[in-house]
Amino acid sequence: MIRKLLVSFAAALLAMSAQADIVDIDNAELARLAISGVPVIDIRTEGEWKESGIVPGSRLITLFDEKGRPDPAWLEKVKGVAKPDQPVIIICRSGNRTKAGSQMLVQQGGYQKVYNVKDGIRGWAKEGRMMSPASTAVAACPAGARC
Repeated sequence: MIRKLLVSFAAALLAMSAQADIVDIDNAELARLAISGVPVIDIRTEGEWKESGIVPGSRLITLFDEKGRPDPAWLEKVKGVAKPDQPVIIICRSGNRTKAGSQMLVQQGGYQKVYNVKDGIRGWAKEGRMMSPASTAVAACPAGARC
């Protein structure tokens, strides 16, 4: 009986330590992580990228289209940028869509560390941080790919 209890307790501890981590971050942390090499994935639409610009170096992979429909291939596209055992940062306009994206990465993709930019690109721009035109990033994508 005690042995069973100890085994169950050990299994529970292992499960908790292997649990994925979704972390809401501010812009200072976004800048620090991006500089350290953690990929930034901008999940907004192409129109939004062109309207406001992007965080320099972001990978552009739309999660929801203009009608709010998720891209069924989104998870596989993200895996082309970062594998589930690698940390990843996701950003949208205001931090709302990234909550759904973060959950999808963890629950369906098996990602262990997902950083959610809580104030989105609006917060980044409001602080006067550097922006790049989206056309630069779109042009950097290989022909036929959607980055």
